[in-house]
Amino acid sequence: MKTLELKSQIPAWARDLRVNLGNVLQSEHLTEQQLWGTALAVATATRHPELLAAVDADAREHLSEEAYADALTAASLMAMNNIYYRFVHLVPEQAYGKMPARLRMQGIAQHSVPKADFELWSLAVSAVNGCGMCLGSHERTLVKEGITREAVQDAVRLASVLHAAAVTLETAAVTQVTTTS
Repeated sequence: MKTLELKSQIPAWARDLRVNLGNVLQSEHLTEQQLWGTALAVATATRHPELLAAVDADAREHLSEEAYADALTAASLMAMNNIYYRFVHLVPEQAYGKMPARLRMQGIAQHSVPKADFELWSLAVSAVNGCGMCLGSHERTLVKEGITREAVQDAVRLASVLHAAAVTLETAAVTQVTTTS
């Protein structure tokens, strides 16, 4: 199943999401690699197997093997970093922010895609995971790398819609609400 085929499984009560799902999979501000790398990293972060399988099928058609692996690396590293840095950010004790993280993060510096693409994927996953410290860091780097605010917005819109699709599909499966219009 492909990503757009999931639209038929989204219930009528989430019809706005159907429209948004089609819209965010097109972007005049993101390259194909940026779009599908973002989608793959975010689908991984949602932990929804059906959504991940659908996005994975599309992403494999649009990404090189190296870009595919780098998108998964971004999702994996942000799964770790978002927890750690959200803790550092939210805990009032500032001493934690001065301590070394002592977490291996070589994938952030060593990947095959342009730095801006990897940072964009990391930003989108950080948006799903709710880490303000990581969001700020990745957004600043993206601006330095010449990525437009419109491209950043498109990546975050994609993250928000894929996350909502995962939540909606899971809710529909549990509540067994009809998916017909």
